[in-house]
Amino acid sequence: MTLTPQEVRLARLFTAVVLGDWERLRSERLNAPAGEPNRGWRECVLQAHIFAGFPRVVEAYGVLAACGGLGEIEAEEILDEDDQPERGKALFERIYQKDAPRVREMLSQGHPDFERWIEGHAYGRILSRPGLEPRARELLAVAGLAALGQERQMASHARGALRCGATSAEVSEALDSVSDLLGREQLERARTVVQHFAAGR
Repeated sequence: MTLTPQEVRLARLFTAVVLGDWERLRSERLNAPAGEPNRGWRECVLQAHIFAGFPRVVEAYGVLAACGGLGEIEAEEILDEDDQPERGKALFERIYQKDAPRVREMLSQGHPDFERWIEGHAYGRILSRPGLEPRARELLAVAGLAALGQERQMASHARGALRCGATSAEVSEALDSVSDLLGREQLERARTVVQHFAAGR
């Protein structure tokens, strides 16, 4: 399989938001094809807050509003729910598998609440939301984390993408789709990580 054209656009959109590259974000929005932005775009921007923080996403919404917005929000997109720890636990374990207990321990060392937030909010409320499948969300994570230079986390999400149904080629394509947004050395390091960690599950 290869990434669809929309998946490539979402990777670029996501990475532009994560980096705060507002000119690129404007360009992606102004060049959106017929039928987009759609729910995939809206889910992509919502997801960015767990990788880049609320301030970046607030700014992104302003930039996007000034150049056409993200389309009309449909009623089923608005989920009146709190964090979802059980749903988050299931996705967390799917992504980390046998390493899940060790990752939880590492997250809780800084503060026990942090580990709960990651599982209940990031994984339960955001990464397992309907509107984008986990495979697509993990591919966005690979692109965004590469852009941020967070190689250890990128490795985890490269494996997570495979465990959620992506192919090794798709993980590499997600990275290639944002190659012009990364510095040369950063891109080479990210490619090395992907080649190593996307080789198996």
